[in-house]
Amino acid sequence: MPAATIGWEYVDRVLAAVRPPVFPDRDFPITAYGAFGDGRTDATKAIRAAVEECSTAGGGRVVVPPGTFLTGAVQLRSGVNLHVAEGATLLFSTDPADYLPVVRTRYEGVEVLNYSPMIYANGCTGIAVTGSGTLDGGAGWDSWWGWFHRCDDDFAKLRQQGADGVPVAERVYGAGHHLRSSFIQPYDCDDVLIEGVTIVRSPFWQVHPVLCRNVTVQDLVIDSEGPNNDGVDLESCHSVVIRGCDITAGDDCVVIKSGRENDGLRVNVPSEDILIENCTLTVKYGAITVGSDMTGGARNIFVRDCTIGSDRLYFGLYLKTNSIRGGFAENIYLKNLTISNLTKEVVQCNFHRGEGDTGPLTPLVRNVELRNITVERARNVLHVRGYERSPVQDLRLVDCTFTTIEAASTIEYADVTLHNVTVNGRPVSTPDDLR
Repeated sequence: MPAATIGWEYVDRVLAAVRPPVFPDRDFPITAYGAFGDGRTDATKAIRAAVEECSTAGGGRVVVPPGTFLTGAVQLRSGVNLHVAEGATLLFSTDPADYLPVVRTRYEGVEVLNYSPMIYANGCTGIAVTGSGTLDGGAGWDSWWGWFHRCDDDFAKLRQQGADGVPVAERVYGAGHHLRSSFIQPYDCDDVLIEGVTIVRSPFWQVHPVLCRNVTVQDLVIDSEGPNNDGVDLESCHSVVIRGCDITAGDDCVVIKSGRENDGLRVNVPSEDILIENCTLTVKYGAITVGSDMTGGARNIFVRDCTIGSDRLYFGLYLKTNSIRGGFAENIYLKNLTISNLTKEVVQCNFHRGEGDTGPLTPLVRNVELRNITVERARNVLHVRGYERSPVQDLRLVDCTFTTIEAASTIEYADVTLHNVTVNGRPVSTPDDLR
């Protein structure tokens, strides 16, 4: 089936569909419910009471005032804006028991009942996390990050349950298991705003909307380099704007996902209609990544006016799939990007990476354009390897300048075209010029 023909004009449609929620002018300070900002007194019950009263009253702001407030899981309700004021820190407990009972979530693309994310909402309309304060997950190698070395057996079991179609209600983890939860996760929510806060010491993926519609993520400072600490993960979401974020992550910076393997096929909800703009993306793997959990597919992704790169960033655009993951990635447009330094390729799309061609699915990547991209230094321009039965289709480089490229590109089973492209001061016009 041919890809729908769209271009940058489609961004107007995305912007028209994304509107941040508006909240009544009512404040519910958590200190009015018994919270103390001494960094030691447990404020979980006070925050829960403020959230409940705010939602019951028809919505407003639950305000975390200046101070350091220790808490367990925070679960938002419709109409609630959790506002972390300047000078405020919401410090999250590292005791796993503080994130029980289990909730419905996803772990690396597979649905599961697991520890609650630190800030969580399920089935809500009109929710937000805002302010200029700090969200501190408290993670370290003696707590959540140490689970990176202990999760393999649990995840193998969960993947098998997904493959076997075990009902989600029977995939119960949490106590006694070691699957880390995300930091902020709205799940199956409409009208979501995450704005302004600084996020540090995240246990796992940092901002992780799942199955959400109308999502705005803007002006965040994300600075957490723990294992698998992706910055912003969108999973099976529709109509999303990410803008003005400064991301230093322990894995990919901004990631588009849509479920994994058989479980991704069962849920079958793509991520689509996404705009990423005016962001600074510096560490660690892909600046913009699609996959690897992308079995439900991803389409209509636009990236513009971003500053990318450091001596610790691997890829500019990272498309991650193979015949185990499958899925499709189509209509991906990047323009007006300034890339200072990448340790690997500007574009990496290698169907043979990881498990290789050993699965039952056929990935599809098509209609990918990079326009007006300036790269000061990278190892390669492209590392693109499709399958003979499924080549990468219509990858275009337009008006791009690559100043210092250290090695030849790898291009196999891929349709690549170049228009007004310069590499190391030399005009190039065909894929062979890059090899």
